[in-house]
Amino acid sequence: MVWPGIILMVIFNFIPMYGIIIAFKDYSVLGTISSAPWVGLEWFREFLRDPMFYNVLKNTIGISFYKLIIGFPAAIILAVLINEIVFIRMKKIVQTISYLPHFLSWVILGGMFITWLSENGLVNNILLDLNLIEQPIRFLTDPNKYWAIAVISDIWKEIGWNTILYIAAMTGINPALYEAAKIDGATKWDEIIHITIPSIRHIIALTLILSVGGLLGSNLDQTLVLQNPVNFQASEVINSYVYRMGIRLGDFSYATAIGLFVSVISLILIVLANFITKKISDESVF
Repeated sequence: MVWPGIILMVIFNFIPMYGIIIAFKDYSVLGTISSAPWVGLEWFREFLRDPMFYNVLKNTIGISFYKLIIGFPAAIILAVLINEIVFIRMKKIVQTISYLPHFLSWVILGGMFITWLSENGLVNNILLDLNLIEQPIRFLTDPNKYWAIAVISDIWKEIGWNTILYIAAMTGINPALYEAAKIDGATKWDEIIHITIPSIRHIIALTLILSVGGLLGSNLDQTLVLQNPVNFQASEVINSYVYRMGIRLGDFSYATAIGLFVSVISLILIVLANFITKKISDESVF
């Protein structure tokens, strides 16, 4: 039963890795990969000299960093709150509501946010009716507001889904620990701090390591939906830059070199995060 999965992984994950060599070649769709001339590290040097390099790197790290420091603890807090709900039916309802945005594509959610955040949209109308503002706010046409919109919308979409591992780990905690804590006079806060959180620390360490490894992997779908010519300087990230150079402009070698550069840096971040986490909490992936 394992063979079909292995075959699919080899076909779609390992064989295509042969195409990575075009990052070191001057590849053209009019020729073949093997016939393309070697250029070595030329495309990597060109990317580092590209005027867009520092801008897309800043946007990518900035947006991903805020998603991590806000979204990562937010998912843990939500999981703890859901776990503390006594009524099973209410707990399932809350979980279902929090999961729902994850199953909606960014095409749908992007259209919703564009409508809500327009100058005549729901958010501006509410703020105007409450006399909190005197004129509509330009949310999506103000580059200074794009990072906040990208971070908040992504957290809202994924926070419920990110609680699944934590809630699953919490269900495995021995109830006798909580009973013993209550006998000793522990409050609910004490139970969370001294029982719940320590009991899921290995899952927290795992998700943290993987999240750090994805700092350079900003959400491409979200960027393509929310990006416009006005907020371009604040919204252009590495993934959207690779998409524009490779798919739109057909510069496949250059786009592949950037993608390989990001993959190498992400691998280094994962190894580094794993090393630091192991030293601090004795929890690691490998």
